[in-house]
Amino acid sequence: MRGNGDETSGPDRPSRLTELVDWPEAERPAAPQEAPGAAPAPALAPLDELAIARRRFAMLLGEFRRTAVLVPFDAYGSLWTAEQDGVRWICAFSDEEALARFARAQGDAGREWTYRTILGARLLDVMVPMLPGPAGVALDAGSAEGMLFPPVKGIVPDSAAVDLGGTQ
Repeated sequence: MRGNGDETSGPDRPSRLTELVDWPEAERPAAPQEAPGAAPAPALAPLDELAIARRRFAMLLGEFRRTAVLVPFDAYGSLWTAEQDGVRWICAFSDEEALARFARAQGDAGREWTYRTILGARLLDVMVPMLPGPAGVALDAGSAEGMLFPPVKGIVPDSAAVDLGGTQ
């Protein structure tokens, strides 16, 4: 595998989901705590679980936006993408090991994979809108630890968000 430079420059537009990370302490859902020997805490209400899930996703999104990931090129010199159900996914990988696992799963581990390191924010803010139709980013595709960043408001620019009707 071979890296081809670094495209980590440029403005880092904060996502609307990152605003969830900055919730005032009074509005944050309280984490259940149990004292030793105490009765188990009551189950979280569905709204509490949703708020916690949103916060966790916002934190993951923020981390992804700040992290340089590996994006391989296909045989034609374009970013490696895959399409499923009308959505084009840019495949990105957290490290060379994850990319190597993907190459083996593709049955193409024998060839040299060329890739570039790109900030997650640059993928979401610049590369996704350049693709025709709905597009997002699949991090560590094919892995149990993989994550999808779909083309929706707060993740990609409004012009590329399918929930706002902004795709080309």
